[in-house]
Amino acid sequence: MKVEPNDAQVSRPVSQPAPAARNTRAQVRQPLLLAVVLACGILLGANPFRPSDQNPDGTARGYLKFKEILSYVDRDYVDSVDAEALSDYAISRMLERLDPHSVFIPARQQQQASAFLQSDFDGVGVEFNLFRDTVTIVSPLSGGPAEQAGLQPGDRILAVNGEQVSGVHITNEEMFGKLRGPRSSKVQLLVQRRRQAKPITVLVTRNRIPNSSVDVAYMLDNQTGYIKVSRFASGTYDEFKQALGDLRRQGLSRLVLDLRGNPGGYLDRATKLADEFISGTKKIVYTDGKGDVYDTQTYSRTLGEFEEGPLVVLVDEGSASAAEVVAGALQDHDRALVVGRRTFGKGLVQQPIALNDGSELRLTIARYYTPSGRSIQKSYRGGYEEYEKELAQRQKHGEYFHADSIHFADSLRYRTDKGRTVYGGGGIMPDLFVARDTSAYSAYYTRLQSHNLVREFALNFYQDHKGELEGLRFEQFNSTFRISDAQLQALSAQAAHDGIAADAAGLRRCSPLLRSQLKALIARSAYGKTAYYQVLRDQDAELQQALRALQGNGEASTLLGLAK
Repeated sequence: MKVEPNDAQVSRPVSQPAPAARNTRAQVRQPLLLAVVLACGILLGANPFRPSDQNPDGTARGYLKFKEILSYVDRDYVDSVDAEALSDYAISRMLERLDPHSVFIPARQQQQASAFLQSDFDGVGVEFNLFRDTVTIVSPLSGGPAEQAGLQPGDRILAVNGEQVSGVHITNEEMFGKLRGPRSSKVQLLVQRRRQAKPITVLVTRNRIPNSSVDVAYMLDNQTGYIKVSRFASGTYDEFKQALGDLRRQGLSRLVLDLRGNPGGYLDRATKLADEFISGTKKIVYTDGKGDVYDTQTYSRTLGEFEEGPLVVLVDEGSASAAEVVAGALQDHDRALVVGRRTFGKGLVQQPIALNDGSELRLTIARYYTPSGRSIQKSYRGGYEEYEKELAQRQKHGEYFHADSIHFADSLRYRTDKGRTVYGGGGIMPDLFVARDTSAYSAYYTRLQSHNLVREFALNFYQDHKGELEGLRFEQFNSTFRISDAQLQALSAQAAHDGIAADAAGLRRCSPLLRSQLKALIARSAYGKTAYYQVLRDQDAELQQALRALQGNGEASTLLGLAK
């Protein structure tokens, strides 16, 4: 599901999205990886252009050599060349020799690279997806220009300002560019609506659109709150404070903080969030670089909103960088029970350096450490390609399914404040391991998802039954609605029509997963984002483990007692 992108402002110190490991190095080939992979941390310094005092002659010789070769290629090579593109490529390859997170972002992609962390943006305010090479509105953002103009879920955008966008293989990035624009400017959309013979024209006036990083916050029961933070953007701390305050007024006395899939973001927002849980003056994170120029120490200082009370933090292999800082600090101080799977393992700090042509260098200038002294950066000695494959290797070795397949060297052993053993050198290992449940997955399910057929079917179902759904309260829907066998067969028939061969065994295997996914997506269209998470909670293994711990069941309860 896509939302219009935005522009980010960099603050100090930060941990930018990305991961650079997988994104900007391959910028020329895959420019949008910035918003989907894992994070690289960033720390701003005062003067990035200090002359080197270690090898100034070598630096000068290397610079002159590169300049000379590029000049020869530009002047004498048999074919015409793009010298700037060659330079960008050479820089990216050079940085690969350093570490996986030092990256170069070309000028044309710098704005997009920063967009992930902005708290708002100018646009029309729609979530959209590409179904059958047509941009389809999944949901207009509440209160946004698109909703005010009358756009509805399921509307298909055929043209933008007279330019056709349907059936022309438009990319998400290209569509983002067409929908974005300065506040108060207008954009004309040609829209095909179900059950209307002719397309309609909708004029939308762009405005500032909030880009929330707190995906959802609601009460799981009359005591337990749940807050999911998707990244640490410029507005995350303020959003979190508001969400936590709202839940406290509803009776919250214990909390589940969900950082699964959180790729990082601004580190100062992450440390401020951690400070809400940590009492007194305690170290949250520190950084160590060459010399002492980039050495920093961050401590808890403010009176937090939830410094006492049971706290569980959910993490997985997609939790990285600033998210790992939060989880590591809370674990080291025995303030929270960490539940899930080992985190990504990103502990390098980058400094963004703006270059004259508008491009940007993000150079690793320090490592960060948790309060106990752990560096959670995983090894990158095997080079960039091996680093890229590390998560796949975890799966191959069975780590996602068996905690005893994970081994740490004794030299990486550390102690929490209360003496519990924790490890560094490759992410944050949770206190309670929860295996990834793949029992319902099948190749058939993957094909359905890759063609967007599950989302499309749910959206069409919502449109066909909108009147009935509007007559139900969510609680009624959640307790009584069920995806039938006939509806699953209808989805399979639609898939066959789209070229996905029928697979009865594959459908049977993934039917429990399909039923819950379809129900959740229908609930989202009918009742909003919170309803989506409420439908899925019973099938969420990590969340259920967290609830068992909070409710005082077994080993989880004992560990949580240490974390209070």
